[in-house]
Amino acid sequence: MNSSYKERIARRLTLVTAGIFFLVFFLIYLVASYTVFDSIDRELQLEIEEHQEEFFIHEQTVRFLHQGEWEEMEHAQIHLNPIFIEVVDLEGNSLDRSPNLEENHLVFSSNYRSQQAWQTTIGRLELRQRQVPLFTSGKQVGYLLLAKSFEDARKLLNNLRNILLLIYPLILVTLYFSMRYLAGKSIEPLEVISQKTNQITQQNLNERIPESGTNDEIGQLTKAINNLLGRLEQAMQREKQFTSDASHELRTPLSVLRGTLEVLIRKPRTTEEYGLKIKSVLASIDQMSAIIDQLLALARVENGQNLVMEELELIAFSEEFVDKIAKEKGYQIQFQSHVGVPIYVRTHEKSLEMILQNLVENGFKYSSVAGVVFLRVGRNERATIEIIDSGRGIDSVYLEQIFDPFFRVQEVVDSGIPGTGLGLAIVKKLAQESAIKLSVISEKGKGSTFRLDFNESS
Repeated sequence: MNSSYKERIARRLTLVTAGIFFLVFFLIYLVASYTVFDSIDRELQLEIEEHQEEFFIHEQTVRFLHQGEWEEMEHAQIHLNPIFIEVVDLEGNSLDRSPNLEENHLVFSSNYRSQQAWQTTIGRLELRQRQVPLFTSGKQVGYLLLAKSFEDARKLLNNLRNILLLIYPLILVTLYFSMRYLAGKSIEPLEVISQKTNQITQQNLNERIPESGTNDEIGQLTKAINNLLGRLEQAMQREKQFTSDASHELRTPLSVLRGTLEVLIRKPRTTEEYGLKIKSVLASIDQMSAIIDQLLALARVENGQNLVMEELELIAFSEEFVDKIAKEKGYQIQFQSHVGVPIYVRTHEKSLEMILQNLVENGFKYSSVAGVVFLRVGRNERATIEIIDSGRGIDSVYLEQIFDPFFRVQEVVDSGIPGTGLGLAIVKKLAQESAIKLSVISEKGKGSTFRLDFNESS
């Protein structure tokens, strides 16, 4: 069963925190254990330093420098901070022991380390024991076994362990529900964004998600979604405008075609009149064919897959293009190069050829009959191609609109210059797909310069 996002967050944070608490509790117990053992070991060491010189063995008999040593309370009783002492010979045979040992004996180890303490028991009593050698006249004659009760320390460590084991699950449960609550509060803005986004449809794309005014992750997400909605709204508006413009552009020649045919069938006409009307019909058909061809070209560009970029020598390619179009179209086009070495760029050859063809044809279309168009290759910071004409130019207010589908300046339409308004839209799309930067500089009455900037091959 799929759990909610806040529950997954709560579980993950709880697991991480559980690991941290486990490590902290484990370290607390280790530090406490080390401290307790070290404290008892130091007490044993003090007792050893106090008693080691007070015993000596003579003829298998333990002698005391202070005979009342065994009579001290800590050596006589076993209930209040008892100290247990036993003296043994080199083989571990008991020579004497403190009264509180009664019939019991401490543990003798033949493989002892004088600085090492260990755990042992007397009946049910747990002890911490040390073993050190005894010397008489510089000769080792036995061992001093000394132990201290570990019962209180064990109770302390057990109580600490039990407390940690008890509060650990309580902390985890508290943490889980706290994390779940905080995660829920944290994702509340996301739920608001999701709810508002689900309410936005094609009919209300102008609505936006309220922004919090902060620049945190939620604020950035809100801005990103609003920017996406803005782009979708613009795309929908362009689509509607495109559909409207396409319908209008196709309706015009269809209306002319229908009107011409209706006139022809009203009454008999002369051969010359039929010829003129048929030419008018053919012109309308040609206009529709041109619009449909451009629409198909634009659709292929917009729906095509990513273009495969190839290395291209720009000067040779441009010169060949100029020769080809001059022969095919009879244009007066001149090639210029301001670079004396080859320029290699990465682009799509067929797309670049279509871009140049559209720009050159536009240059001649809006120039005088004797006009000349220049195709100039250069290099500033990047490799460039400029298509320069001396035609009527474009008013600065229209420079941003000329790349929109079906856009044509009314003055051009009124002058009767043929066109569909799709050529520059195709150029812009091809340039974007080919990683070419497209720009235009134009002045009314003085001509236009379209510039292409390329990324050179390394």
